Parts: sequence; C-alpha cells; structure tokens
Amino acid sequence: MSGTSGRPAAAPAFPPAPTAPSVPAVARAAAAPAGHGGPPGRAALPGVKTPSGLSDPCAILPDMQSRTVSPVFVGREQERASLTQALERAAAGEPQALLLGGEAGVGKSRLVEEYGRQAVAAGALVALGACVEIGVDGLPFAPVSALLRSLHRQLGEELTAAAGGFGGGELARLLPELGEPGAAEHGARDEDGRARLFELTTRLLESLAAERTLVLIVEDLHWADRSTRELLGYLFRSLQLGRIVLLTTYRSDDIHRRHPLRPFLAELDRTRTVRRLELPRFTRDEVRRQIAGIQGSEPNPGLVDHIFRRSDGNAFFVEELACCDGDSRAAGSISDSVRDLLLVRVEALPEHTQRLIRVLAEGGSRVEYGLLRAVAGLGEDELIDALRGAIGANIVQADEDDTYRFRHALVREAVDDDLLPGERSRLRRRYAEALEQTPALVRDEERAARLASYWYHAHDAAKALPAVLQAAARARSRYAYAEQLNLLERAMELWEEAPAEVRLLSRAEAVESYPLCDCSDEELSFLDILAETAVAARLAGEVERGLSVVKRALRRVDAEGHPLRAAWFWVQQSKLIRQLARGDGRCELDHAQELLKDRPPSPVHARVLMEAAGWGGMYRQGPESVEIAERAVTLARQVGDEECELHALLSRGGLRVALGDAEAGLADYQTVRRRVLESGHVGVITRSHVNLPDALEGMGRSAEAIEVCAEGIELTRRFGIQDSRAWMYHNQSESLFSLGRWDEALEAAREARRSAQSPTARALAARAFAELALGRGDLEAASSELHRMSEEYGRFQGAPQHWLPQLEVRLGLAALEGRILQVREVLQQATGGGISRYFWPLLREAASAEARAADVAAGAPGRAEAVARIRGTAALLPVHYPVWEAHRLLVEAELRHAEGRADADRWAEVTDALEKAERPYLLALARTGRAESLLAEGDRAGAAEVLRPAHATARRLGAAPLAGRIEKLAQRGGLGPLTPGGQRPGGPAAAAASGPGLTARERDVLSLVAAGRSNRQIAEELFISPKTVSVHVSNILAKLEVSGRGEAAALAHRLGLLAPAAAPAR
Repeated sequence: MSGTSGRPAAAPAFPPAPTAPSVPAVARAAAAPAGHGGPPGRAALPGVKTPSGLSDPCAILPDMQSRTVSPVFVGREQERASLTQALERAAAGEPQALLLGGEAGVGKSRLVEEYGRQAVAAGALVALGACVEIGVDGLPFAPVSALLRSLHRQLGEELTAAAGGFGGGELARLLPELGEPGAAEHGARDEDGRARLFELTTRLLESLAAERTLVLIVEDLHWADRSTRELLGYLFRSLQLGRIVLLTTYRSDDIHRRHPLRPFLAELDRTRTVRRLELPRFTRDEVRRQIAGIQGSEPNPGLVDHIFRRSDGNAFFVEELACCDGDSRAAGSISDSVRDLLLVRVEALPEHTQRLIRVLAEGGSRVEYGLLRAVAGLGEDELIDALRGAIGANIVQADEDDTYRFRHALVREAVDDDLLPGERSRLRRRYAEALEQTPALVRDEERAARLASYWYHAHDAAKALPAVLQAAARARSRYAYAEQLNLLERAMELWEEAPAEVRLLSRAEAVESYPLCDCSDEELSFLDILAETAVAARLAGEVERGLSVVKRALRRVDAEGHPLRAAWFWVQQSKLIRQLARGDGRCELDHAQELLKDRPPSPVHARVLMEAAGWGGMYRQGPESVEIAERAVTLARQVGDEECELHALLSRGGLRVALGDAEAGLADYQTVRRRVLESGHVGVITRSHVNLPDALEGMGRSAEAIEVCAEGIELTRRFGIQDSRAWMYHNQSESLFSLGRWDEALEAAREARRSAQSPTARALAARAFAELALGRGDLEAASSELHRMSEEYGRFQGAPQHWLPQLEVRLGLAALEGRILQVREVLQQATGGGISRYFWPLLREAASAEARAADVAAGAPGRAEAVARIRGTAALLPVHYPVWEAHRLLVEAELRHAEGRADADRWAEVTDALEKAERPYLLALARTGRAESLLAEGDRAGAAEVLRPAHATARRLGAAPLAGRIEKLAQRGGLGPLTPGGQRPGGPAAAAASGPGLTARERDVLSLVAAGRSNRQIAEELFISPKTVSVHVSNILAKLEVSGRGEAAALAHRLGLLAPAAAPAR
C-alpha cells in the first residue's frame, strides 16, 4: 500500500491480467491534474510494460480482496480479432474508428481492459476517458479532457509543445494543464471558435500519432453530453492521418427510440468508416469457464445450469450470482429482483461501509477523496476502513486521480434507487455545501457544472439559480452550446422559485450586441436570460427551441419602452425562421429597422442594418440593399464595432458587384481581405475568402478566384476552420471547372468533401461532384450527388444560392437523359426571379435542352411556350460582365436552333465571346452549334475546321456526351477525320461493322431508315438532297439483297450494323 494517508491506492488503467489468489481492481485512465494528485505509486511489476507514472498493480493488497472477477479472460475471440486487426492497421498508418456496444454488464469494460493491455504490450500509447452522467447537467467534453490529460501525463512537454504549435490557448479549454484558455481569436464568432477547437483537437492527435500508435478509448458513450458526441463525431469523420485507434463503448440496451445517441450512431453508420461491434452474452460453456476462474476450480454442472439460466449469460450477473454467499445463502439462491441481486453484497458489508457507499452514489460517476471525506462525515481512519471494505468487496474502485467510483454503474444505480427522495436531496446539499466551502476539492473546469447539479437536485432554488447561470457561462466558454442551452432553460425554470433578491443579482452573459440590463429590473434581467438562451439554441442547432424562446421574449418586451431589445429579438426571429424555411425573414428585419428609426446610433442598430444588408445580398440585390449596407458600414464605424463593419463591407461589396459596379465592389472586398490578412480576423475569414472568390467567378475572373481560394485555404489551416475550408475548396472546384481544368476540379471537390462538416458544406461538395458527373456523362453519379444535395440542404433551401444550383443539376440531368418535358417542369420552378450569377447557367441548360430536342415529336407541344419563357426570363437579367453577355448570346443561339432558325454568323458571335471569357467547355459547345449551322449551309470544310478543336477539348475534358455529339455530327455531315491519327469517328470497330460492302455514308442512311425517317428527313439530318438519299437507299437494298426498307431495318438490327445513339450533350 502506498501513499502517506494510508488510504487505498489506485490501480493502473491497464494492469496485468488478474491471477489467483488476489484480483486487483482495475481503474480507468484519468491523469492527475496539478493540485489533485493521488498517493505516489510504486514501481510497476518487472517485465510489465505500463505507461509511465501508473501506480503499482499490486497496491491493493490480497487481504482486501474477495474473488469476484475471473482471472481468466473468457471468450470474445471474434471481437478480439477485430480489435487486433484495427491495431495492426493503425500501426500501418490507417486511422481506425470502432464502436463497441452491448447491454449493461455484458463485459465491455473487461474487453477494453484486455485490449488496452494488448496495445501497451505492442508498444502503443493508450489513453482512456469515460463519459459521466453529470454530462446532461452541463459538464461537456469530460471524456476528451480525460484522454488529453492522460496523454499529457504520459508525454509531458511533447504534448505541451505540440499543443502550442496548434493553438494551445484554444486547447486549454479542454486541457487546463496547458494554461489559461486564450481569448477568442480576433473577431472570432462563437460558431467559428467551436469549429476551431474541434479542428485543433484533431490536428493535435494526428501530430502525436505521427511517430507512435495512439489507442484512445472512450467508455459509456450513452452518457455523453451532446458537445462530447459532436466532438467525437468530428474526430470520427476527420481523422485521416496518423496511427490512431479511436474506440468507444456504449450500452446498447439503454438506446431507446428517443435516446440522443441513436441519431448519432445512425450518422456514424452512414460514414462507412466506423466499424460497429456488438458484444453478445456468454454461452453456457463460457459461463462455466467464468465461474471456474472465480472459484478456482471446476464448478458443479448443476450450479452452472442454475447460474446460466438466472444470468442469461450476462457476465456481470454471473459474477454476482457466483459470489452471493452472504447471509448463509448458497451461490445462486437469491431474490428474483435485479435490484436485490445487485444489492446483496452491499448489504453484507458493515453499516459504516454501506453508509459510505450511499454517499458515494449521490456524488456522481466518480468522487474525489477530499470531497468524499468532507461529505461522509467520517474520521479519516473510519473513512479509509470503509473504503477498504468497499474495494475489497469489488463494489468500489480507486482511480489514478485520487477519485473513487463504483466498479459497475449498475450497482450505483441500484444503490441510488434504494435511497429515499429526502435522502438524495440531503446528500446533494451536503455535496454542494462542501464544494462551496472548499472549491479546490474538484477540478476547476468541473466545479461550476457540479455545483449547479448538486444545488439543483438539492431543490434549493436560491442557491441553484446563480450556480446554474455560472455553469452556463462556463459551458459557453468551452463552446458547449447544447449544455449551455440546457442550463439556461433550467435557470428559466428556477426563476420564479428563487427569491426576488437572488433574481436581481442573477446576470446573463453578453451575446451579439444585446443590451444587457445593469439595473434592478427583474423583467429586464429575465429578458437578458432569454436573449442568451435564444443565441445558445441557435448555435446548438436547436432552432425550434430558439424560436420558442424568441417568441416568448417578444411577448414580454415593451417595444416602445425598450426598442433596442425588441429590435434585437426581431432579428433573431428573422434568422431562425429562415433556418426553418418558414419564410425569408424580411418582415421581421423591416420591423426591427422601423423600431430603430430616428434612434441614436447603437451597436444593436448597427447589427440590425448589417443583418438586413446580408439579407439583401442573398434575396434582393438592388439599390435599396446597397443603401442599407452603406448605412450599416457607417453606423458600425460610429459605434466602434469592427466585426460588424467588416461584415457590412462584404455585403456592400457583393451587392455592388451584382449591380455591375465591379471596381467599387472589389475595392470593398479587397479592404476586408487586407484587414483580415493583417489582423487574422477569424470571424470574417469565413466570409471574406468565400464571398470574394464567388464574386470573381461570377464576373468571369476565374483565375483570380482560384488564387483567393488558395489564400483562404491556407488561412483556414492556420486558424483551424475546417468547414469554411470546404466552402473554399468548392469555390476553387467551380472555377477550375469553368477554366476547363476538370481533373483539378475533381481533386478540389474531393478536398471539399473531406473538409465538410456542416450540411451546407456537404451539399456544396455534392454540387461540385454533380457538375463534373453531368459534364462527363455519368448519369448514376449525377443522380446520386443530386440526392445528396437535396438531403444535406434539407430546410436550408430558401436562399437562391441554394435552390438555383439544385435546379440546375436537376435540369441538366433531365436534359442528359432526353426528358424534355421534365426540363420544362424544372425550369418553371425557377422562373420568377433569381440572382444572375446562378440564373444564367440554368437558362443556358434549358435552352440547350430545347435545341437538342428540336426534332423530338413528344416535345413539340409546348415548345414555343418554353422558348418564350426562357427568352423572356433572359431579357430580365442584367449582362454587366463579358461572361454574362456570352451566356446571353449562347442562350439566344440555342433558342434559335430550337426554332429552326440556326445562324452560323450568330454562332460566331458566341464563340468569339466565349474565347474572351476563357470558358473552354462552353466554347466547345458553341463551336459544335456553329458547325451544325455551317453544315446546314453546305460549308463542310468550315464545319470540320470548327469541330476539330471542339472535339479535342471534349476529349481532353472527358466530356463524353459532347464528344459523342460531335462525332455523330461529323458522321452525319460526312466530314473527314477529327482526330490526329486520321481515323474517322467511330474507329475501326465501326468500320468492321459496315456490313456487306456498305460505305460509311450508306451506313448513316441505313441507321436513319431503321429509325423510321423519310427521305426528306434523312436529307435534312445529313445535310444532303432527297435525291441523293434515294440513290443511297437503292444501293443499300441491293447490297443487303432485300426488297424494302422494313426488311433492311430488320436485317440491320439482326446483323448489328447500327451504331448506338450518343447521349445528348449538355
């Protein structure tokens, strides 16, 4: 036994496998923080490799033990093989993620302990953290903090140095040992800080795993708070480098239909990178082996049958049944009640030990020695004696950080359930009082949440209200918005119960320029809490709850007496109803502006105008929106709100560009860009280096857009803003696509998908893949990506920048499949307004589809109306930039083709415009249209000259539909070879299939005869006279030795003489 106090020492995280006659308790890994060290440990057993600093595996002496755990590890061969394989793959540099599920008591922890020992023996660095039940009360990230603390204890300065390189100030929010958490990065918004924390945690772990294998184990995921689930989900999705195994465990029998872990597990299943293992119950033979290990001899078969039947193969229940010899009862002969089963060994202990166990049960998942001593009211000798008894009975175990916990949560739950309600609240009060008197008894990062929980469950509103508000503030400082929201809702619940003097002293945290009350007005103080709650709900993604809070606030606020507060809440409502797709939020913003009309400058007023300007950029790009943006810039400067000013400048810049004032708009963008680069204004990077490339791309300046994206991507790496990086990669992919660099565009799309975390970012990545799939004719991939877009955008489809690109992909897919009626249906959904940046490509797709379907009989009804609709919509769109003018010319040329009025000179205008706009793919499309017109005019040489570069572009891009259309056109026109090798389109295989002496032109005619075309129609299609067609048909009938066109068609089908039709080009 080690330690100066004489109290039982902790067991290591992964001690050697237990051997008879003594079975040491097995502790979970949790490093001891400064100021909370446990008793000094002794040297590890010779020959056993354990992480440095672990206590002696034999510290708990044999005289403290009762044999309840089998020293022999039983079964689990399949699961151990899977875990071993994961360890091997991780050692080879392939990160592994696993979920281990099973019912309570089935043996998950024992398997994890065995795996930990195996990993340590293989040279891996193992860290373990456990979720705690208090997580629902606002103790976020507890298991991740435990993991990092364990790694810090084992790696020391190496981890500190690595964390410093990745932003130690931010990581100190999870690991206080790194120092004080730094202030949020300059101008960082709350949502950006959270994303940054997640990204830096990922990068830290990847860095530590570069030279060694890390095995990170998180137990009891069913108790995880939402912030922990979201961080673990981020790690599951984002860990791409390093030798890492991330293993989590959870109780599968606890996951009811509405359990918050259920959708989390479903989301992980969709990633297909996380492997799930389900631990089954023991078979009868495995139960026999377990009992033999516990008893030290082969058990009686009748006892095995009895215990197997009663335990149903649950490993923990087998232990309890095999060891129930208290009160002179034979093994297995106990009450049928599960709770009684779990309490049998507790009730066999001395009364003072039972009393200590009841105290421990109300302290949480684990309790520090000092806190337990303060609450138990026992002398130190008596406390240590009680702990020895509880540990010796294998009911309680000591952890390395000088804390104590139940060996199995089922026992703790049974003890808690056995207490009277008054006992519970009295014990919680004693915990709260002890913690208030001596705050250093628990870690600083846990103190606020635990104190709030203790006072709340002690049913003391006067004490609980301020404690809950303090815990909410602490949760927000760690970006744990879901836990902050839960605590704030608890504060609202306590508000009416708390005395007036307590309510007056209770203060909310400042949020987003809201004018906090520094007064003795209870109503305004409550509105402050509602404001903080509304923002927490929005940041936590609980939009419905946030909207409910905002509506409650608007019912209570006096708009005349407190216009700033009312206006602030109206802006929040505008944001929330847009997120819920219940409107565009315009009326709410208008009402907020009206409330502040003729009011003196204030931060709230500046924010209202900033939001209104941003709304205009998304929904109404007109002079009125520019004027609002200008007022927002001026007002933000007056009140000294730099972040508000920069966002307003971005909105004004985007509006100016959209309205054709390119120089002024780009000047605004560049001003923000320069200030961001100088100051590292994180809160603005997420817009500045997304919106500027988007504007440049819309203006046709794609090369510049790519440069800004590259700059932004580097900034996101520097500041750890991964989701914004996905937006930038998408924009980069879009510009590379425009410039005809499709392979590079594909790689950028892949990076966008790898970086995407939010639904919108994932939808953008899907959009990039869909555009490439359409261009290359991969209908299945395009359809799949379109489905992803729709699924990810979900409710965020109100803004044109979201729904117009979806319609473009849907329309393009219908066009590629030749479904002209669906093309018209999709277009009809878009007609009625939009943003030129996104509307021109949509109209171009629709016009091209009408041109390709000009000879489709099913499309004739309604064609004139569809053409008129496209032309009318195009007439309403501005053409401020050369690329927009090129689109206008291309749309009109395609429409004229659909009307049968193709004009080679008009197509020449289009090709000239697209050459200047640097749009290779669109240029190849336009050249194809021009060649078709030249052929109709009889200029075969001119057509061939135009088609060759178009064909070369299509082949270089891999644009199979366009290449097929060009080759078919060359074949119909009887043009010479388009490829450098001189081979006519169709190649050797086509020549071999030419039939008995048929020339290439006769084969063309035969295909159209088989399609049921008349001589006149064939003449129009092949740009020859009807008389020439008649001669070709006569020759074909003679060579095939048939008497009519029907026989010729049948024979051609039977002999495979007909080439498959090419897919229509976009």
